Amino acid sequence: MKTYKTTLNHFFSLTEALEQLPSIGKKSAQKMAYSLSVEDKYLALKIAHAIENAIDYVRKCSLCGGLSESEVCEICLDPHRQNGQLCIVLHPKDIFTIEEIGDFNGKYQVVEELEAIDFTAFKKYICENKIQEIIFAFSPTLANEAIMLFIEDRLQDMDLIFSKIAQGVPTGIGLENIDQLSLSRAFSSRVKL
Repeated sequence: MKTYKTTLNHFFSLTEALEQLPSIGKKSAQKMAYSLSVEDKYLALKIAHAIENAIDYVRKCSLCGGLSESEVCEICLDPHRQNGQLCIVLHPKDIFTIEEIGDFNGKYQVVEELEAIDFTAFKKYICENKIQEIIFAFSPTLANEAIMLFIEDRLQDMDLIFSKIAQGVPTGIGLENIDQLSLSRAFSSRVKL
């Protein structure tokens, strides 16, 4: 196999690159590599072009930290989303999951790194956007509970309601792995902190 692998450098290089993607194992990566390099070269070029465009154009919104193709995302710019609610999520991809259920019409804030939060700017944002309720859309873990308590403590001098999505979201599971009905129910049954 070692000599065979050295004569197919590009194939095995593609396989190893695909293996680096989350939830892709060696066999799946090999199947994808075969499909892209042998069975459907047009699809491979289409994917390569889409990846190149995503790398060039996708960035994080300067206001909320969600994904955007411009400085500020369309959710932050939408005047119809000024309902006084701010949903805090841990990852930009969580916004996709919540938006897909269609039950939330407020704004978002992504908190990937707690140390990176500028609470002075965050408080100013809350005031400027007339935020009345902060909703934590985190999966239930001890670490996430600590993050919620820390943020709530830092904002305690503001007149805010703090809530979190209801339990029913399994412990340790990312939002992208929860079915829409469970997430929708958890969101509408959120509890005040």
